[in-house]
Amino acid sequence: MSAPTTVTAPATLPGLSRAFRAIAIAEACSWAGLLIGMFFKYVVVFNDIGVRIFGSIHGGLFIAYVVIAILTARRQRWSAGTIVLALAASVPPLFTLWFERWALRTGRLNSTVEAR
Repeated sequence: MSAPTTVTAPATLPGLSRAFRAIAIAEACSWAGLLIGMFFKYVVVFNDIGVRIFGSIHGGLFIAYVVIAILTARRQRWSAGTIVLALAASVPPLFTLWFERWALRTGRLNSTVEAR
Protein backbone atom coordinates (compact mmCIF):
# COMPACT_ATOMS: atom_id res chain seq x y z
CA MET A 1 0.00 0.00 0.00
CA SER A 2 1.69 3.19 -1.14
CA ALA A 3 0.70 6.44 0.51
CA PRO A 4 -0.28 9.34 -1.72
CA THR A 5 2.29 12.10 -1.73
CA THR A 6 0.14 15.11 -2.55
CA VAL A 7 -0.93 17.07 0.49
CA THR A 8 -3.78 19.53 0.08
CA ALA A 9 -4.21 22.59 2.28
CA PRO A 10 -7.39 22.32 4.38
CA ALA A 11 -8.83 25.51 2.90
CA THR A 12 -8.66 24.11 -0.64
CA LEU A 13 -10.33 20.77 0.03
CA PRO A 14 -13.47 19.98 -1.96
CA GLY A 15 -16.89 19.70 -0.31
CA LEU A 16 -16.97 16.08 0.84
CA SER A 17 -13.44 16.12 2.24
CA ARG A 18 -14.13 19.39 4.02
CA ALA A 19 -17.36 17.93 5.45
CA PHE A 20 -15.43 14.85 6.61
CA ARG A 21 -12.96 17.06 8.48
CA ALA A 22 -15.75 19.08 10.09
CA ILE A 23 -17.66 15.99 11.25
CA ALA A 24 -14.47 14.32 12.54
CA ILE A 25 -13.64 17.40 14.63
CA ALA A 26 -17.22 17.77 15.88
CA GLU A 27 -17.37 14.07 16.81
CA ALA A 28 -14.17 14.43 18.85
CA CYS A 29 -15.52 17.53 20.61
CA SER A 30 -18.76 15.72 21.45
CA TRP A 31 -16.68 12.86 22.90
CA ALA A 32 -14.90 15.38 25.12
CA GLY A 33 -18.23 16.84 26.21
CA LEU A 34 -19.58 13.39 26.99
CA LEU A 35 -16.48 12.55 29.05
CA ILE A 36 -16.86 15.80 31.01
CA GLY A 37 -20.55 15.02 31.53
CA MET A 38 -19.64 11.56 32.83
CA PHE A 39 -17.08 13.09 35.22
CA PHE A 40 -19.71 15.40 36.64
CA LYS A 41 -22.28 12.60 36.84
CA TYR A 42 -20.07 10.14 38.69
CA VAL A 43 -17.65 12.37 40.62
CA VAL A 44 -18.86 15.92 41.17
CA VAL A 45 -22.62 16.44 41.34
CA PHE A 46 -24.12 13.00 40.65
CA ASN A 47 -26.46 14.56 38.08
CA ASP A 48 -26.79 13.08 34.61
CA ILE A 49 -27.85 16.21 32.67
CA GLY A 50 -24.44 16.48 30.96
CA VAL A 51 -24.56 12.85 29.90
CA ARG A 52 -28.11 13.22 28.55
CA ILE A 53 -27.21 16.31 26.53
CA PHE A 54 -23.80 15.25 25.22
CA GLY A 55 -24.84 11.61 24.83
CA SER A 56 -27.48 12.57 22.28
CA ILE A 57 -25.18 14.98 20.48
CA HIS A 58 -22.36 12.44 20.40
CA GLY A 59 -24.65 9.66 19.18
CA GLY A 60 -25.80 11.75 16.23
CA LEU A 61 -22.28 12.87 15.36
CA PHE A 62 -20.98 9.31 15.67
CA ILE A 63 -23.52 8.12 13.10
CA ALA A 64 -22.75 11.12 10.87
CA TYR A 65 -19.01 10.33 11.10
CA VAL A 66 -19.50 6.70 10.09
CA VAL A 67 -21.67 7.71 7.12
CA ILE A 68 -19.34 10.48 5.93
CA ALA A 69 -16.30 8.25 6.41
CA ILE A 70 -17.82 5.62 4.11
CA LEU A 71 -18.82 8.24 1.53
CA THR A 72 -15.38 9.84 1.64
CA ALA A 73 -13.69 6.44 1.41
CA ARG A 74 -15.61 5.66 -1.78
CA ARG A 75 -14.92 9.05 -3.31
CA GLN A 76 -11.24 9.07 -2.34
CA ARG A 77 -10.76 5.39 -3.18
CA TRP A 78 -9.31 4.50 0.21
CA SER A 79 -7.87 1.04 0.74
CA ALA A 80 -9.70 -1.42 2.98
CA GLY A 81 -7.10 -0.80 5.69
CA THR A 82 -7.71 2.95 5.62
CA ILE A 83 -11.47 2.41 5.81
CA VAL A 84 -11.09 0.11 8.82
CA LEU A 85 -8.77 2.65 10.46
CA ALA A 86 -11.25 5.49 9.83
CA LEU A 87 -14.11 3.50 11.34
CA ALA A 88 -12.03 2.24 14.27
CA ALA A 89 -10.99 5.84 15.01
CA SER A 90 -14.60 6.62 15.90
CA VAL A 91 -14.52 4.35 18.96
CA PRO A 92 -11.75 5.68 21.28
CA PRO A 93 -12.20 9.26 22.49
CA LEU A 94 -10.65 11.93 20.25
CA PHE A 95 -9.14 9.48 17.73
CA THR A 96 -11.14 11.01 14.88
CA LEU A 97 -8.94 14.10 15.30
CA TRP A 98 -5.84 11.99 14.84
CA PHE A 99 -7.30 10.18 11.83
CA GLU A 100 -8.43 13.31 9.99
CA ARG A 101 -5.04 14.96 10.49
CA TRP A 102 -3.26 11.78 9.35
CA ALA A 103 -5.54 11.48 6.32
CA LEU A 104 -4.91 15.11 5.38
CA ARG A 105 -1.14 14.82 5.89
CA THR A 106 -0.87 11.62 3.84
CA GLY A 107 -3.03 12.90 0.98
CA ARG A 108 -6.04 10.71 1.67
CA LEU A 109 -8.25 13.81 1.60
CA ASN A 110 -6.77 14.91 -1.70
CA SER A 111 -8.78 17.18 -3.97
CA THR A 112 -7.40 15.65 -7.19
CA VAL A 113 -9.03 12.26 -6.57
CA GLU A 114 -12.40 13.72 -5.65
CA ALA A 115 -12.44 16.00 -8.70
CA ARG A 116 -12.38 13.02 -11.09
